[in-house]
Amino acid sequence: MPKISSKGLQMPQSPIRKLVPFAEDAKKRGIQVFHLNIGQPDINTPDVALNAVKNADLNVLAYARSEGSEIYREKLVSYYKKNDIDVTANDIVVTTGGSEALLFTIGSITDYGDEIIIPEPFYANYNGFSIANGVTVKPIVSSIDTGFALPKIEEFEKSITSKTKAIIICNPGNPTGYLYTKEEIKKLKEIVLKHDIFLIADEVYREFVYDGLEHYSVMQEDDLSQHAILIDSVSKRYSMCGARIGCVVSKNKNVIATVLKYAQARLSPPTYALIASEAALDTPQSYFTDVIDEYEDRRDTLINELLKIDGVKVPKPKGAFYCIAELPIKNSDHFAQWILEEFNDNNQTVMVAPASGFYSTDGSGKNQVRIAYVLKKEDLIRAVAIIKSALAAYNS
Repeated sequence: MPKISSKGLQMPQSPIRKLVPFAEDAKKRGIQVFHLNIGQPDINTPDVALNAVKNADLNVLAYARSEGSEIYREKLVSYYKKNDIDVTANDIVVTTGGSEALLFTIGSITDYGDEIIIPEPFYANYNGFSIANGVTVKPIVSSIDTGFALPKIEEFEKSITSKTKAIIICNPGNPTGYLYTKEEIKKLKEIVLKHDIFLIADEVYREFVYDGLEHYSVMQEDDLSQHAILIDSVSKRYSMCGARIGCVVSKNKNVIATVLKYAQARLSPPTYALIASEAALDTPQSYFTDVIDEYEDRRDTLINELLKIDGVKVPKPKGAFYCIAELPIKNSDHFAQWILEEFNDNNQTVMVAPASGFYSTDGSGKNQVRIAYVLKKEDLIRAVAIIKSALAAYNS
């Protein structure tokens, strides 16, 4: 029988999606499942984006340009300028979601056997995209006790070798909700310049920052013009996960030219999604003000309820809409499956994402889960109550 590639065998399952069959089975048994496992916002997509698609007068659904339409990229330039990021349309390649942006970026800057350093826990697909490119992830553990702040810069120094090509950060962070400070970005700048490597910043949650804090982009550091690569997406910003439109942004012309070759090989991003994304850039600021207020309220509700459970440790996230919670259990993979298969509270249960899938270091995160607070407050309160009763039953 023909064999599967070693890369294919090494590709990890999604910690977010691997439990879906168990959730579906629970629903077939008549059990309501509260989904805390996936960052699918329940916030309405802006009308301006939906109407643009409904009203599109097309006779032929044609290919878009491989790098995305010039109109869309010029509108992105204006959007970035409002965020103190100075780029041109030629610094942008539009991709089929932020995922493709990451895949193209890693493919453009690494060769087989190269290494990328990532503070962990990190977005699980960083592992998958690295494996797909034959690249080794060198994790540096950040601690729940510090709220997952940037690890000491000495830890990065220890991990850098002749094969190191980049450091990846997610800011604000998925799965931690941590927001890197301006000072932390400057520390990373110093080390990437010293070792002449890239700094890849996944900033898809840029809008979702709380407590009066401000997001600081790697693209705001002029010294990083040849080293910084920005990954972006409309998915979370406009609650348009199904549109699958992202982009790679860099002032490094060699990076952009190489990413464009990957983009040409896959032909083009989806035309209707581009229409929706272009229109979404006209979304009024009031939309974000309301959304941020809602998420901040949900965050406070979730964290307060979790901290009422004995043995739970959870830092308050400063951005995005996730948190990592440490539970009084030994194996969150087993617990997450058990709570779907064998537990219910008045015909209701909860789906969480085991945090081990967000680590690259074996054995890490085994007693942690990622929770996405993308449900209404009353649902979050009920979901945490179910987790509390489930923990009592599980540990007995």
